[in-house]
Amino acid sequence: MEKIQKNDFIQLEFTAKVNDNIFDTNISEDAEKAGLKEVKPFILSVGHSMIIPGLDKSLEGKEINKEYQEVFQPEHAFGKRNLQLIKMIPERAFREQKIIPQAGMQLNLDGRLAKIISASGGRILVDFNNPLSGKKVEYKFKAVKKITDENEKINALQDFFFSKRFDFIPGNPIIFNVEEKIKPFIELMSKPFKDILGKEVKVEEKKEEKHTTKPHKSLKIPSSKK
Repeated sequence: MEKIQKNDFIQLEFTAKVNDNIFDTNISEDAEKAGLKEVKPFILSVGHSMIIPGLDKSLEGKEINKEYQEVFQPEHAFGKRNLQLIKMIPERAFREQKIIPQAGMQLNLDGRLAKIISASGGRILVDFNNPLSGKKVEYKFKAVKKITDENEKINALQDFFFSKRFDFIPGNPIIFNVEEKIKPFIELMSKPFKDILGKEVKVEEKKEEKHTTKPHKSLKIPSSKK
């Protein structure tokens, strides 16, 4: 049977649970049961931290199209809880952003997901730990197939790093054709692309298409004379 090796690109089907409750899946039936949003195929490169560490390592040596089920400890999943990530923040910092802080509220603070533990006396206790940190997680998973097409590999990395797809020309280098404001972002992510695909990335600015308007033909009004 064909086995998975590090650096392989694979399409992965999975369902992830904590305490028997589904928190993530890309299997339609399981997503419907858990009330999750529309699911999409997930393609990843094995050994490049595109999934939790335990599962990433576990995929090596697994057989294609065979289902597995494993439990991962916190240190191999979403990490142990870190008490240094629980911080006291003045209430005025929230009110300046027109937020009324309440215990149990989850929100994005400085690009990080945070949960308010308590709110009293103008002092707000906020937990910046991942909500799944400190928890054992169970994954049911199957590698449906290996991906060999270069375009699919590049698009998989775009989905993961950009959550959006940009025009590109495959090869070495991979040439991205993007708007000027996007160039620094693509250039910043050129190293992960090289590390995973072994190819350089070049970014070119997309030129705006100039539309030329043809002159209108003059309208001829028929003469009333016979």
